[in-house]
Amino acid sequence: MPIILNLDVMLAKRKMRSNELAEKIGITTANLSILKTGKAKAVRFSTLEAICEVLECQPGDILEYVNEKN
Repeated sequence: MPIILNLDVMLAKRKMRSNELAEKIGITTANLSILKTGKAKAVRFSTLEAICEVLECQPGDILEYVNEKN
């Protein structure tokens, strides 16, 4: 998939564990794991907003587009 979530990078920068983020944004650790591993087909803007609020970042800090043709 050409869209990559760099959630692990931001979590490491903020010295936060996945389960702590999941609790703060109100989703299960299983759903957060699906996001982190790139298995999610979509992400709600409300979830993205909550992640950015808690991690004090911009969507571009955790979302990356990679052109698979190159």
